[in-house]
Amino acid sequence: MKLNNILILIAFAIIIMASSCVSRKKLTYLQYSGKSIDSEYITGEARGSVTPANYKIMPYDNLFIRIVTPDPQWSALFNQQTGEGGITMEGAILAGYPVDLDGNIEIPYVGKLRVAGKTLYEIKADLEVALVSYVTDAAISVRMVDNSVSVLGEVLAPGRYPITKDRMNIFEVIAMAGDMTVYSNRQKVQLIRPSAYGPVIKELTLSDRSILSSEYYYVMPNDIIYAMSLRGRIFAANSSVFTIFLTSITTALVAISFFRTL
Repeated sequence: MKLNNILILIAFAIIIMASSCVSRKKLTYLQYSGKSIDSEYITGEARGSVTPANYKIMPYDNLFIRIVTPDPQWSALFNQQTGEGGITMEGAILAGYPVDLDGNIEIPYVGKLRVAGKTLYEIKADLEVALVSYVTDAAISVRMVDNSVSVLGEVLAPGRYPITKDRMNIFEVIAMAGDMTVYSNRQKVQLIRPSAYGPVIKELTLSDRSILSSEYYYVMPNDIIYAMSLRGRIFAANSSVFTIFLTSITTALVAISFFRTL
């Protein structure tokens, strides 16, 4: 093969490497999809769709329940696991009420209480009815012990992050993970959500504004968000090595060509 042909091939390889750079369009969230931007994205029925506040309890969940009554003795009896003072997250996990395989929890003096398939508010209402035989005017608090989501893949800080409010959306969770990297495919983000019938896998497009009307816009406890990589991720990660290699060869060939002309 002639030297000129080799140089042409090397130049072509360099052009391909340059074209592998990620475009701005692939990095931009909530792009305009061509539809008119009106209230359907912001105030439609989907905005009031399933949120963490409407999460349905499932087997193997862990609940933190605190019952405070006007009588300190009754309060102490109902809160034997938690005590009267404050409690850390580690303590809440140990002192929580795990939901068994049948969807029940065991409450002192109340016995088994069916909680699977119910929201936290429904469980609180059931407890108020169950406790009326023992105490009145009880202040009951029910919440998830491990109320968090996991973020994996092409983000700056993968990990498990707490849901700190009732309505936390997917962008807020990604922000806690340091945002997506430039190699993340914003058009193919997988959300894995547990359900009573097994995990549900949903592929989301965060680069389009239609995500605002998706029922998966708001995260729920135990969600897993997986930021997938762009196809050129491996090549781009090694592009600096390829660039140095090709540059060295090109320099050598140019030098050889120069000395041949002397």
